[in-house]
Amino acid sequence: MILPDLTSVPRFYSSYVDHVKEYDLFDIFARANKQTLALVRSISEEIGQHRYAEDKWSVKEVLCHMMDTERIFSYRALRFARNDKTPLPGFEEKDYAPQSNASGRTILQLASEMEHLRKSTIDLFRSFTPEMLARTGSANNTEISVLNLGFVIPGHEIHHGVVLKDRYLAK
Repeated sequence: MILPDLTSVPRFYSSYVDHVKEYDLFDIFARANKQTLALVRSISEEIGQHRYAEDKWSVKEVLCHMMDTERIFSYRALRFARNDKTPLPGFEEKDYAPQSNASGRTILQLASEMEHLRKSTIDLFRSFTPEMLARTGSANNTEISVLNLGFVIPGHEIHHGVVLKDRYLAK
C-alpha cells in the first residue's frame, strides 16, 4: 500500500491530501476519477456554461482547470522522478481557464478527456520506482516529493468535485 508522506506535505497542498491520505495511491487515482466521471457525465450541456457568480469560472472551465492542474503536477512529478533539480515555476490558474477553450467542447468530450488523462497519469506513476517516488523537487518555490504530488492530484480533483456539487449544481 502506497500512502502519502504526511510529514512532508507542503501546507498549501495539505487540504487536498487530507481528502485522500488514508488511501493507496493507485486506489485513490481510480476512485477519485470514477466519482468525478460520474458527476461530470450527469451534468447537462446547458449547466456546463453555468457560473455561480459573475467573476467565477463556468462548470466547463472548472473541469478544464482540473485537467490543466493534473497535467502540470504530472509534469512536475516526471521532472522530479528523473532527478531534474531545476526549480520549476508556478502557473497562474486564473490565466489558464479563459484560454482553455472550455466552451468549445461538450461535457461528454471533457469527460472523455478526463478519463484518458487519468489513465496516462496512472501509467506515469506506475513507472516510478520507490526511489523515484521519494525524490523531491521545487515548483513555485515549494519543495514537494513525487509521491506527494501523486496524492495532490486526486485530492485536488475531489476538492473541485465538492465545489461543483456545492456551488454549481446544488438546487
